[in-house]
Amino acid sequence: MIEIKDLTVKYVGKNKETLVLDKLNIKMNAGDLYTFIGPSGCGKSTFLYVLSGILKDYTGNVTIDGRAINPKAQRIGLILQNYGLLPWKNVYHNTMLGLKIKKDRQGLNEYNRYILKQLGIDNLLDRYPKQLSGGQQQRVAIARAFILKPDLLLMDEPFSALDAITREEMQDLFLKIWKQNSVTTVFITHSVDEALYLGRKIVVFSSSPGRILEVVDNPCFQLDNLRSRDEYYDMSMKLRRILNKRSSIEQAIEKL
Repeated sequence: MIEIKDLTVKYVGKNKETLVLDKLNIKMNAGDLYTFIGPSGCGKSTFLYVLSGILKDYTGNVTIDGRAINPKAQRIGLILQNYGLLPWKNVYHNTMLGLKIKKDRQGLNEYNRYILKQLGIDNLLDRYPKQLSGGQQQRVAIARAFILKPDLLLMDEPFSALDAITREEMQDLFLKIWKQNSVTTVFITHSVDEALYLGRKIVVFSSSPGRILEVVDNPCFQLDNLRSRDEYYDMSMKLRRILNKRSSIEQAIEKL
């Protein structure tokens, strides 16, 4: 379980201090899939950097299974918008990078071969990132994360740069692998559609400074023909109302 209590992040510049995240409180169940949605600049990526252990300058408490975040002791997979591949390493070495950092020398065992095959990149191991399409690079990034067998998987708008067809293919492929591994996942997105399609639970952020407005159980998760169902339309409208209501309130306050 991930437990967050009063998480607050401030960025300090030369002349001012900017509040980015303001007293976030949430508990996330192990093995569950959470999508976080909110307007641009609301601190979603900052939240992910805290969970990854990259950002340590914050107040409040953040724990995984009762322990403070420690990337050296915990396996945390991070997939970024730009994929985070090393251009001088081929597909094989990029997918094994997480294991190498953990000094795990298991190599291409049965599980790793299975992940590579499921993602359709088992025949691309000798290629370099510049020789791959955007969708293929994304598959390499996903493979690297799942091969690590993470305790926590963090995804920062990973499909936003892909075309619509490739994006839907990657969403389906990710869900397939996630269901087989049940990794605790935090998925950041700015798309209501993506939040509904991928999240068992949907966390709605306010505009900056980021606060949690609501945590919504998603009745649409894994429904067949989701985008043509009434449940999808109803939930989509509900999420938009939450976002728009808060936006209107904040605009009114700013005018005072």
